[in-house]
Amino acid sequence: MIEIRFGPQVCGDLTSAAGREWLVPDGLGGYAMGTVAGLRTRRYHGLLVVPGETPASRKVGLASLDPAVIMPSGARARLGAHEWASGDVDPRGFELLERFDLTDGLPRWRWRIGEVVLERELAMLPGRSCVAVVHRLVSGGPVELELAAACTWRDAHGERRADGPPLRMEPVDGGAVLEGAYRLSGPGWTPQGHWWRGAYHREEAARGLPAAEDLWYAGRFHDVLRRPGDTVSVLAWAHDPAPVPPPAPEVVAAARRRNRTVVAAAKPADDVEATLALAADAFVVRTDQAPVDVVAGYPWFGAWSRDTMISYEGLFLCTGRADLGRELLRSYAATLSEGMLANTADTGRVEYNTVDGTLWFLHAVNRHVTRTADTDLADELLPALRGVVDAHLAGTRYGIAVDPADGLLTQGGPPDVALTWMDARVYGVPVTPRVGKPVEVNALWVSGLAGLVELAGLTGRDAGELPRLHDRARAAFRDRFPAPTGWLYDVLDSPAPAYPLGGAARHDDDLLRPNQLLAWSLPYAPLEPDESALRRVRAALLTPLGPRSLSPDSPGFAGRHRGGPADRDGAYHQGTVWPWLTGPLVDAHRRAGLPTEDLLVGLDGHLTEYGLGSVSETADGLAPHAATGCPFQAWSVAELLRVRRP
Repeated sequence: MIEIRFGPQVCGDLTSAAGREWLVPDGLGGYAMGTVAGLRTRRYHGLLVVPGETPASRKVGLASLDPAVIMPSGARARLGAHEWASGDVDPRGFELLERFDLTDGLPRWRWRIGEVVLERELAMLPGRSCVAVVHRLVSGGPVELELAAACTWRDAHGERRADGPPLRMEPVDGGAVLEGAYRLSGPGWTPQGHWWRGAYHREEAARGLPAAEDLWYAGRFHDVLRRPGDTVSVLAWAHDPAPVPPPAPEVVAAARRRNRTVVAAAKPADDVEATLALAADAFVVRTDQAPVDVVAGYPWFGAWSRDTMISYEGLFLCTGRADLGRELLRSYAATLSEGMLANTADTGRVEYNTVDGTLWFLHAVNRHVTRTADTDLADELLPALRGVVDAHLAGTRYGIAVDPADGLLTQGGPPDVALTWMDARVYGVPVTPRVGKPVEVNALWVSGLAGLVELAGLTGRDAGELPRLHDRARAAFRDRFPAPTGWLYDVLDSPAPAYPLGGAARHDDDLLRPNQLLAWSLPYAPLEPDESALRRVRAALLTPLGPRSLSPDSPGFAGRHRGGPADRDGAYHQGTVWPWLTGPLVDAHRRAGLPTEDLLVGLDGHLTEYGLGSVSETADGLAPHAATGCPFQAWSVAELLRVRRP
C-alpha cells in the first residue's frame, strides 16, 4: 500500500491544503482532479473531466459534489469549499478536515464534526469516463447527508457563464442527464436548476487568465447514515451506450486492486519508486486515435511526440509495459514523413515541427531493443530509421539537414518557428530559436547513429555508411563544441545577433544552459564527462528540483516563472527549473564517477508538495524554487523513475 498522508496542520490551513492537488486518471486522457482543501483553484478542476477526440480536447462535467452533514439537532455542517469572485471562501469545510491521504493513488478525506466522523473516497472506473464518490460514516450518527451537484459542460480551457443558456437536464431514475453528455446517479435526488455565480479560480488569476465562471446547481442527493459503516454513494459517467457502471464501492475497490497490480508489475525497490510507478500510469492512455499514447501532462496537455519519446524508457521499460511500449513505437513509426516524426500536438492536427522529436524516437527504439532484446522490432523498424538518416542527409523541412562540411546536424526555418524542446514563443516570436547546431540535437544525432549501427548488428543487417557518418559527426562534435569558457557551446553556427535569420555572419552561443548534459549522458554520448565542466554546470544550474534552463548570471535570466502568458513563456527557458533534466544530470555524474545521492533528495520530497505523488513540469529558478506549470508531468516522472533504477 502506498500512502501520502496529511493531518490537521495541513488540512486546516487553506494555503497548504489548496496548494496540494490530487489526480485520478481514467486511462483515456480524462480525469478527476482537485485540491486537498476541496477548493477548485483551476478551471481544469472537476470530478468528471471527459476526454474528447484528443486528450487535450477535454470537457469539464461534474465540477463538484459538496457535502453537508445535518445533525439530529438540525445543525448543518457544510464540508465543501468554494471561492467566489468577491474574495469569500464559503463554506470553510476544510477547517473540519481532520485528515487527507492518498492511498494506492486514491484520495480520501476525513472530516470531524463533534463526535461524527465522515470519510469520502473517490475513484474512476479504469478505461471509462466514470467517477465514483463514496461517503462512509466512521463514527457517531445517525446523521443526514446532502450532496450538492455543481455542474457545467464546457471546454476545459475555457469558462461558462450564466448569460448563456442553462444546462439541459433530463430527469432519469435516481438522477439526471446533463447536456446529453453525462449522467448523475445517487440516492434521494432532488433537482434544482439555477446558477451559482462567480466561482473563482485563484490559479488562473495568477496565470493572467480569466478566473471566474458560473456553475449550474443541478440538484442534490440525500440519505441517512444511521450507524458506522453506512455509506452514501454517487456515480457520474459519460452518457454513452455502455452499460450502467457497477456500484460506487465496487468501482473504488476495483481501482484500488488495479493500482496495486500496476505497482507490483514495476517491481519497485522502495516506496518512492512505487509512488512513481503509479504516477507513471496516469500518463499511459488509450484514445480513439491510438491503442496506446502518452499524455504529456495534466491538466492541460495532450500528446506530444517529443515528450512521449523522452518519457518512453521511464514510463514503459521501467514499469513492466514493454509490450505496450512496442505497440506505441510501431504506431509512431507510421507517422514518419520526410524523415521526421509527427509532433502530435494539442491542436488536433498532425504537425511536423521539431528537430529533436525524431532523434528522441531513435533513442527510444534503441533503448527498447537493447533492454528487451526485441530484435524483431528492430528488424521491422530499421528500414524506416535508416530512412530518417537519409532524409536528414538530403535535407528536410525547416532547413534541417546534415552539414556536409562537418557531418553535424543544423536547423533553420522561418523566424516564427522554434524547433528544439526550448520552443516557447511570445507574440509569435521564439524566445530561444537556437537556429544553427544545438548541442543536445547533435548529441542525439551522434548517439542515434551509433544506436542504428548497433541495431544493424543485432539484426544481422549491413550497417552501410552509418559507421562512417557516426565517426565523422562524433569527431566534429568533439572538436567544435568545447568552449573556452570551460563548458560546451549551446549552439554552433547561429546567426549573429546583428544579422537577420539567414544572414551571413555566424557566431557560437556559449550561454550556460543544461542542454549540454546530453553530450555526456546519452548511451553513445559523443564526449566522456569532463569533471571540471560538469562541476561548473552543476554549480550554476542545479536547484533542489533539477537544473535551471539558464545560468543566473546570464543576460536574459528570469528567476520567476509567474504572471500572464507572455511573462511565463518569456521565462520558460530563461532560468526556469526543469525536473526532467535531472535524468541527464544524474547519468552524467555516474559516467564521471561522481556521487549522485544528493541530486534526488529534493525531488523525492517534492512528491508530497504540489501534484501529490507526482512531479511538476517546472519550478522557479530562484529560491525557494516553488513548483510551477503542470502539477503532473510525464517526462518529469519518467526521468526520475528511470535514474532511480540504473
